Order: sequence, then structure tokens, then C-alpha cells
Amino acid sequence: MKRNLLILLLIISAVYVEAQSLTNGGKLRPEQAIMDIRHYTIALNVNFEQKSIDGYTTIDVIMAQPTHILLFNLLDSLGVTKVLVNNKAESFEYKNNLITINLNKALPAGKASVQVFYGGKPHVARRPPWDDGFIWSRDSTGHQWMAITAEGAGGKLYFPCKDHPSDEPNEGVDMFITVPKDLVVAGPGLLQKVTKHGDKATFHWKTNYTINNYSIIFNVGDYAVVTRQYTTVDGHTVPIQFYVLKEHLAKAQHHLDIFEKTIHEQEKYFGEYPWVKEKIGIVETPHLGMEHQTMNAYGNKFRYTKVGGEDYDGLMHHEFGHEWWGNKVTAKDWADYWIHEGICTFGDALYIREFDGEAAYIKLFQKSVFRIENKTPIVQHTDMDEEAAYIGDIYVKGAFFMHTLRYVMGDSLFFPALKKFVTSPKYTYNNLVNTDDVEHFFTQEEGRDLKPLFDLYLRTTDKLEIHVKQTQLNQYVVSLENISIPLPIDITTATGTKRMMVDNKGITIVSDTLPIIDAETFYLKKVIVE
Repeated sequence: MKRNLLILLLIISAVYVEAQSLTNGGKLRPEQAIMDIRHYTIALNVNFEQKSIDGYTTIDVIMAQPTHILLFNLLDSLGVTKVLVNNKAESFEYKNNLITINLNKALPAGKASVQVFYGGKPHVARRPPWDDGFIWSRDSTGHQWMAITAEGAGGKLYFPCKDHPSDEPNEGVDMFITVPKDLVVAGPGLLQKVTKHGDKATFHWKTNYTINNYSIIFNVGDYAVVTRQYTTVDGHTVPIQFYVLKEHLAKAQHHLDIFEKTIHEQEKYFGEYPWVKEKIGIVETPHLGMEHQTMNAYGNKFRYTKVGGEDYDGLMHHEFGHEWWGNKVTAKDWADYWIHEGICTFGDALYIREFDGEAAYIKLFQKSVFRIENKTPIVQHTDMDEEAAYIGDIYVKGAFFMHTLRYVMGDSLFFPALKKFVTSPKYTYNNLVNTDDVEHFFTQEEGRDLKPLFDLYLRTTDKLEIHVKQTQLNQYVVSLENISIPLPIDITTATGTKRMMVDNKGITIVSDTLPIIDAETFYLKKVIVE
């Protein structure tokens, strides 16, 4: 029962999907398609009394061709006061969540720098993390506590950017966040410097890695920083840092013990932690949690379940898994969002397999079938926005597809292939991916065309149809009805269970009893008995 609750928790954001007015992605505008974002510098003052921010963002870009127009996304909840392009003031229009810069003289192809000065009261989240915005709160001791969630809305929630999954700042981000001096800012990358000035303090955070827009956020609170060194699977040393509220400091070491076990397990299946030049970070937040590169939001309030007889935090495991699936491997279009959530959720099941055993893993997927809605395909069409792509099946059915793929390929091929994909330069960091990339890769590793299987699970709502026809008193023909490639299937008769290759022509089974097809549920299927 506890494992059931665990899996429900892991897919909680899919279960509670609700309509959002804020989203990102969709059809890329031509004016932005010629723009390659290289770096963001975000410098903001945070005013807790006014619940406001003010400052500037500098956007370094490379233009593929000359242009008279520059477009950047920023929610209308803020106000823009000035725009500089290569240090020269330019006229602009700010409406419909867009900053349109109309240049007096064409900007040539090549490098350019755009600086936007702005401020105001950012959008406030109503129900974080299921909708996005700023969260202004206080801890139980009365200290100010602030967080941001932006996965759906994207970075435009609070800084001007090209807010599309197909482009990330290849040279990283610098953040200069100024807060009251008794508070601490937690951000992505490495803390460079803290500068005190009067009753304020400015925290300079820097990442040199490419990073998705919704991970470019910061958290503020009365934090203590608990640190320990971690040796990765490849022998590199990287700090684990937990930005924990001071009131919960006594819980930090045990939590890091649990976290370290999670890191080891993820590395076993997915390879070395992706950001070894920076840190492994988690920060306590007033919302439940969210994946943010090198600084994952944690708000599960130290509630643990038992896996393998030891404490386990499933939510933390899931969000941390996005360091590989979402951050290192990143979909270029939200249409392929299952790559983030489905494979990450499959990774959660691998923890159960690792510490509770294969039978527990199989039982987990047997039960997950009943949560697959199958109302729409999980890969629908290109140029989707985040809101349209964000359906529950990208978690549950996406994970189940990986479960099926494992069975079809066999462990000796599947697990090395999975690690090879997530550690390949071709599919990681600056190189964004789509479903075709995943399909072609596993087809190559399998040595036969897996497109029919990918199509069935990801591009349709059909189930695998398996036909069982009795032809004599103790003879049956088992065949596949709606897929063109042969697949292995476990068939159970009175004499036991055998794994057999079945195709649309069918195979003959001799049995005194009706054969049981795929008893352990490796397929999302419909068995037709005649």
C-alpha cells in the first residue's frame, strides 16, 4: 500500500493538472528563430514588503541574420522602463507578454547585447507548484521565505528572455540577487560572492552550463547550508549542498544520507551526475518541489516512506532524476515532454527495483496500468506549448512504455543502451532532442526497426491487440493484430510460462487450458479470445 502511495506521489503533478493561463513554447516566432541565446545576466532587488522586484536583465545573443526587430518574452505583470541594444537606447513596445524592440538601424548578424530595465510586482502563484509564480511566505519563526516556480510559464515569469524550449543560454547565467542581509539566496551553479551593503546583501550565483529557462530561478530564506563531499561514479568530487531552513537544521544530515543513496542509484542507471563542475543542490521551499538544475526545490517536509526497509523520499528522488531527464537530456519541443517525465518516472521505478526487488517493480507497473487514461496520444504534434503537452499520461504511460521497451530489448541490451543515450554528447547538454531521436537510437541499439512500437505507445491511444484463437481441443493460435513487428510475449499454460516471439501470422500453442497472455503485464494490451 505504501508503494502505491509513493507512485501516486511521484506523478502527483500529473494527477492535479489544471488549466493554466501561463505557458511557454508553441510555434516559434520568425523574429526569435534567428536568435541564438548565449547568456543571461539577471540583477534584481527583492522587496519583501512590496512583494516586488526591480533591476535589469542583460541578454547576450548571436543573430543569424540582420534584423530591425527584436522580440523577448516578459509577462505583462511587470513594467519596462528602458531598453539598450549594444549600449544604445532603443524604442520598444511592451504588451501581450512581449517586448518588441523596433531598431532605428538594422542590427547586423553576429553578437549583440540587449539590456532591459524593469520592475514591479511579479505574478503570484495561486497553487504552486501546479501553477507558476512567486511564492511569498514566512517560515514558522517569522522569517521571510520566497520561492519561484516557472516550469509552465517559463522564464518570462520574471525576466525578459526567448522563452522557448528549443533555445537555452549555452554560456550559462549570472544572477545578482539583492535581499535583506539576514536572508540567504539559493541559486543555480556556484555561489561566487556575497556582498554586504548596509542592511542588504547581494548574492552572485553563476552557472557556465547550458540551462533551461524554468531552472533559472532563485529561492530566499533563513537558510543554513549543510555541505558534504560526494564522489561520483566516475571518481570526481562534487559538493552536496542542502539549503535548509535553520529551524530544520537538525534534520539535514539524515536527509542527506537518504539523498546520497538516491544519487548513487541514479548514477548506476544513468551515468555520472551531469553537473560535476558545480554542485548537487537542494533547497527547502514553501511549495512541494520542482526540478531546477543544480538546486532542486524540496518541500516534502521530511516525510519518508520505506523502501528496502530504509527511509526514502520519492518526491526528492523524482525531482532529482530530472538532472538527467529534462536538464541534461532536454526536449526541443514540449510535444516530446514525455522524455522528461516518462523516463524520469521510469527511473523512480528503478529505485523500487534496486532496493525492494524485481517482484515489487513488476507489481508497481501492474497497478500503474489502471492510471493510464489513454485519452490522447502522449506525442501529438509539433510546436506544442507546455500547457497542451502536460497531460498525466506523459508520466504514467511514458514510464510504462520504457517498462515495455526494457522487456522487448532484454536487460543485457536495454540498460546499457539507456545509459549510452543519456551519456552521449549527441543527445545531451547543448544538443536538444525529440521523440524521433529516441526512437532512432533504440532502433539502432536493438538492431531492428522499433518505430511500430514507438508509434503504438506514443503516437496513438491504441493498446497492443493479442488474438488467441482455439483451433482444436487443446490447440491455440496466438497472434498480434495491430503491430507489424514480432514481439516477445510470456505465454502461460498448464506446463509453465515460456517467452515466445509472436507476430501477426501467429504461433501455435498446445495446452490443456486457455493460455494466459503476459501475466506479469509487460504490455499495455487487449487480449481477444475467440
